[in-house]
Amino acid sequence: MKRITLILITLGLLACDQKKKEEKVVPEVKEEIEQIPVEADGGIGDGALSITNHFIKSIEKAHKKEKFLKHKAISFDIKILFNGKEHLEGKITMLTNSSKIKIDKKDNSSLVYDGEKVYLHPADANDKGARFDMFTWTYFFGFPYKFSDPGTKWEMQEDRKLGNKIHSTAKLTFEDGIGDAPDDWYVIYADPDAKLLKAAAYIVTFGSDGDISKAEADPHAIQYKDFKPVDGILFATAWEFYGWTAEKGMTDKLGEATVSNITFIEDTGNLFDDPGNSKIIE
Repeated sequence: MKRITLILITLGLLACDQKKKEEKVVPEVKEEIEQIPVEADGGIGDGALSITNHFIKSIEKAHKKEKFLKHKAISFDIKILFNGKEHLEGKITMLTNSSKIKIDKKDNSSLVYDGEKVYLHPADANDKGARFDMFTWTYFFGFPYKFSDPGTKWEMQEDRKLGNKIHSTAKLTFEDGIGDAPDDWYVIYADPDAKLLKAAAYIVTFGSDGDISKAEADPHAIQYKDFKPVDGILFATAWEFYGWTAEKGMTDKLGEATVSNITFIEDTGNLFDDPGNSKIIE
């Protein structure tokens, strides 16, 4: 009996000793901090576009950018009034990528941009505001297709009211050396449902020689209305121009424009060549 008791005590001591040895050999586990993946560029989910890119792509999709750019060129009639006075009336033709432009005015003069130079025909025609007209109205017409151009910079802003509806907005600026007026900026209004470009506040710095204080003090805005389909693509056929402030939005109405006879063109021939009897507008 004593021998059995001694064996049990010995086994118990061996078991305790083995347990202590096992406790000693347990490897040390270092606490690891889980790295939470962050979507690049302010993303909104796994593999998602950034909020800004989503804003841009939604507008481009609503205006069917891919389908628009499959066409070579487009033409339209335009009539622009400011303070009740006619500023411009004529026909504008442009490549869909905006790289070449022609404006045939009601007074039989014309402006041609061949991708490098701006020509005024005839040479003795009124050249006041010629270069401004050459690029401004085509930019407003093709605006939804320019948002992804090289040198564009975007920043989402607060929602703003337009009419009786709240719209998403974002600010567009440009890198140095982009276009004739890289100091220009725009505040883009996108319809929350249709995603169409409905308005844009902007400043005009062309000809300011680097002093943009006057332009900054007097922002304007364009509002797009009366959308009509051409080849399944919606175009605004009525534009309205207003004063604008960040606090109030649209203020006094300044002018308006009508756009009509919108037509896609696939063969432009020599339409954008130097028309002859012309002068270059710098």
